[in-house]
Order: sequence, then C-alpha cells, then structure tokens
Amino acid sequence: MREQKILVAYFSHKGENYSNGSIVNLDKGNTEIAAEMIAAHKHAELFEIESETGYPFVYRACVEVSKKELSEDARPKLKEEKSVSAYDTIYIGYPNWCGTMPMPVWTFLENNDFTGKTIYPFCTNEGSKMGRSEEDIKRLAAGAEVKEGLPIHGSSVKEEREQIIRWADQ
Repeated sequence: MREQKILVAYFSHKGENYSNGSIVNLDKGNTEIAAEMIAAHKHAELFEIESETGYPFVYRACVEVSKKELSEDARPKLKEEKSVSAYDTIYIGYPNWCGTMPMPVWTFLENNDFTGKTIYPFCTNEGSKMGRSEEDIKRLAAGAEVKEGLPIHGSSVKEEREQIIRWADQ
C-alpha cells in the first residue's frame, strides 16, 4: 500500500489583525502558525494560497477589500497555482472573513478537481467559528469527502497546539 500524500494549503494574513477586542500587528498570521503545526506533525507539504495583488496591511482596509470581493463574488488571481492531483488528503486553512473563507481560497478550490480527495478544513477566528465555510467548501469541491472542520481561536493559536494535533490525527 502506498503512503498517503498530504497537502496543507492555507491562506493567512500578516499585518494588523483583530485579536481579543483590539487590533494587533502580526508578523506571521494565525492561520499560517496552525498550518505549520499540522504540516510538521503530518509530514505534509505546505502551500500558501496568496492572491496576486495581496491585501492591505491595515485591518480596516483589509476588511473593506474582503467585503467588496465577497459581494462581487470575486475570484482573485493567485500568485501561484497548486494542483492537488498528487494528494489524497488536503488540509485547507483560512481565517473567517465575512462569515466564510477569503476569496483566494474560493479560487484555489475552483481551480482544482477534488474528486476522491479528503478535505479537512480549519479556520482561525475570534469567535465566529467556521461560519458557513464548510458548506461553501462542499459546494466548491464537489466530489470530495469534507470532514468536520476545526475552528481555532486565532489569538490563542499557539496555545491550541494539542487540540490542533488531536484533530489532525482523527
């Protein structure tokens, strides 16, 4: 039996972020921290989903761009494409933006065929949990088996390592 190939694909935002009621500056996004934990534990390949144009550093400006993209049902062009064809299992991580995933994650999902793949979604947030992202993934990645996602309180992601690893091992 061949070894399972695992990919951890994630979108993360560095810069100003909302954290426990205030705005803080992050050198590394919370979702990136969680993705690195999973990839190291599962001996998986890591891939950052990035839009070609990027997002504003300033929190309020980033929120406005994300709201506009969602309302326009935008599909931002990605900085780099990544095929999932060689992978059996894909962990997909993202922050909860406007009740779902950032639009570059939609682009990534629509640009790939997930038929026969298993997807494990994980979402950093400050209280909004997974939003409707799991339903969106099921629709966008038709043919995949989408497992129950893991909502992670973003500002305490480093303290959540044990829970993240336990979930990744399910």
